Amino acid sequence: MSGMTTSATPHDLPTERELGRVLGDEPGPTLIAVGGIHGNELGGVRAARRVLARLSRGDVTVRGEVVAFAGNMAAMAEGLRYHAKDLNRQWNERAVARLDAAPPEGELDSEDREQVALLAVIREAIGRARGPVYLVDLHTTSASGVPFVIFGDTLPQRHFVRHLPLPIIMGLEEQVDGVLAEYWTRQGCVTFTVEGGQHQDPGAVDNLEAALLLAAQEAGVFAHGALVETRAAHALLEGRRGDLPRVMEVVSRHAIAEEDHFKMEPGFRNLDHARAGQLLAHDKGGPIRAPRD
Repeated sequence: MSGMTTSATPHDLPTERELGRVLGDEPGPTLIAVGGIHGNELGGVRAARRVLARLSRGDVTVRGEVVAFAGNMAAMAEGLRYHAKDLNRQWNERAVARLDAAPPEGELDSEDREQVALLAVIREAIGRARGPVYLVDLHTTSASGVPFVIFGDTLPQRHFVRHLPLPIIMGLEEQVDGVLAEYWTRQGCVTFTVEGGQHQDPGAVDNLEAALLLAAQEAGVFAHGALVETRAAHALLEGRRGDLPRVMEVVSRHAIAEEDHFKMEPGFRNLDHARAGQLLAHDKGGPIRAPRD
């Protein structure tokens, strides 16, 4: 996996919704990647471009199609997570139906316009698919930590993600309403989300690149072992996992709001061990402790 600068440059910022596509001569799966649905998370855009460039070299037989899209382009241009509302909380049937009804332009905020455009290109990709459709949502996080996979627990998705050597978190997608992957699962796609690491960490781009490359292989875009880079990708992600278990389940969730003045204790990473009763954080109500090991 190659290195990458951490600060955004004009070259990094997408000027078109479609970041690129690779079309195979033979029918096969369609793999859709979305990067930057949060505008301050450019790692997915960079990772998708790398994978597209690798598959475009012409030394591997590609089946089906790999296509990547930029998420919240307006927010990306300003380095913001979003403008009016979180674009990764608007993917439900009611919100999509409202946008499909073509409300007056004056009623659309920045994220509405982004969602309309993203809906259109994803639907187009699904419409031209010549096989099963997979969708990967690529993210990074504000805190440092171990990369991990989130997915809606359907049998096809469980079967697919178990081939990725990252920690798999069950039950987290169901805790958050309106996420991109969950919506497209209900439309018949096999989907999952990868959290690659901290926003400014060059290693997060490597992690997302590795996960996307392995997803393309598992989907059948190219034959197992056809790219030597997949071995390095697997080894990288296996090493990132360290001593964490392969599969974890959300058993409790402490919701927070801005007015809670929540502050995590130092020293924790995203995904970490905790002991029952261990001090995790404080908020306006006082100390917050782990309810169990």
